[in-house]
Amino acid sequence: MWKNVGYYNGAIGPLEEMTVPMQDRALYFGDGIYEATCAVNRVPFALEDHLDRMYNSLRLLEIPFHLDRQTVTGELQKVLDAAEDAPTHFLYWQVSRGVCMRNHPFPPAEVQPSLLIYVKPIAMKPKDKRYRLISLEDKRFYLCNIKTLNLIPSVLANQRAVEQGCDEAVLHRGSRVTECAHSNISILQDGVLRTAPTDELILPGITRKHLLALAREHGIPVEERPFSMTELMNADEVLVTSSSALCIPAESIDGIPVGGRDPQRLNLLQEAYWEKFQRETQPR
Repeated sequence: MWKNVGYYNGAIGPLEEMTVPMQDRALYFGDGIYEATCAVNRVPFALEDHLDRMYNSLRLLEIPFHLDRQTVTGELQKVLDAAEDAPTHFLYWQVSRGVCMRNHPFPPAEVQPSLLIYVKPIAMKPKDKRYRLISLEDKRFYLCNIKTLNLIPSVLANQRAVEQGCDEAVLHRGSRVTECAHSNISILQDGVLRTAPTDELILPGITRKHLLALAREHGIPVEERPFSMTELMNADEVLVTSSSALCIPAESIDGIPVGGRDPQRLNLLQEAYWEKFQRETQPR
């Protein structure tokens, strides 16, 4: 077993010793998709949801990936099982269009997509964590609903947040809030959970999907429609969701305090999500 485990097209070993061919299209085009989740007791959380999104992203990018769900699940589990014990593991995988000479058009049909996986220990964000955010104009392209490897705008946005001592950057196109650099964002306002619709401007986040379902289960109305920066700044609570943080409230945006006015519903959603996470990652 290894602390950090790597996998590439069937080869497995210590992550630090694994290599990827120089002609993998992920390296020079970012031509691929990825998924990530956390695992407890070596049980990946919400794996079926992640596989659904993975195959949809592959379809949208026209990548002819031939491994079925059962095979992919087995390979992911193989990497998880090769990792040293840890309270929580981070499980990442990506599929590129394959290995061939650099050329913009798709490679010949005989070129097979490549599967890369890695596992490392991770510490989940505590429930009492509160994020500090900055706001930035969203300069990404119009395929944000596909979980591609093309993440440079998000990398730059998150770097700006780090430079200002913040945890995340909330992005907006004009006045419309879209999402964060690597998270979805929602608001609680007047007892309603509101989040942007899953159009081409945001990623259909798995944690976002779960949060909406949990809100409905607990009698909190849900609205999937755009909201503005003004509405964000005046919301009763601002909720940031991602696979490694689940549901974290924001305490400030651009140094201005936000939220803190609906702790009861916030706590209800956080507790419901943690209960779901713990229940669904019990040993099988």
